[in-house]
Amino acid sequence: MTPQEARHLFAEADLIRSATEIHAAIELMAAHLNEKLADKHPLVLTVMGGAVVFAGQLLPRLTFPLECDYLHATRYGDVTTGGELAWVVEPRTPVQGRVVLVLDDILDEGVTLAAVKQRLLTQGATECIVAVLAEKDLDHEKPLKADYVGVRLPNRFVFGCGMDVKGAWRNLPAIYAVKGM
Repeated sequence: MTPQEARHLFAEADLIRSATEIHAAIELMAAHLNEKLADKHPLVLTVMGGAVVFAGQLLPRLTFPLECDYLHATRYGDVTTGGELAWVVEPRTPVQGRVVLVLDDILDEGVTLAAVKQRLLTQGATECIVAVLAEKDLDHEKPLKADYVGVRLPNRFVFGCGMDVKGAWRNLPAIYAVKGM
């Protein structure tokens, strides 16, 4: 996508969740996580690349000791529909015997996060807690239920707050939907 195409797409997009709503959702989630994980010393795994924006806002609000690492599993690449799951990077920190908190930008169909959670549990995590900034409301059951959800979204193609559209606009502080999608 060219910069001109990205600007045009943004100009046509619908605002779905404002930066104020996102900030409030992250504050509330941090409060819940502070209560649940205060004495757990969890390993926090950020799912690259989308969750980096979410993690960057959430982590400074967590008031307990933790370790950070990341993983990269994706079904999208540079396309707008999910394909086969690809493991790009697995965490370097061992998960055996650990409480693991997985942070991701969005729970869409849930296939990727379900596979991530299953792999971490198979590798010996004692508990795998999933926190997502956003979850799409779909008309069918998903293979995974997030433990913590910041905001709910309609079933549209969204971007901003770490979510991209053809590689662009992860950096937006609010969540938008592509017109007509």
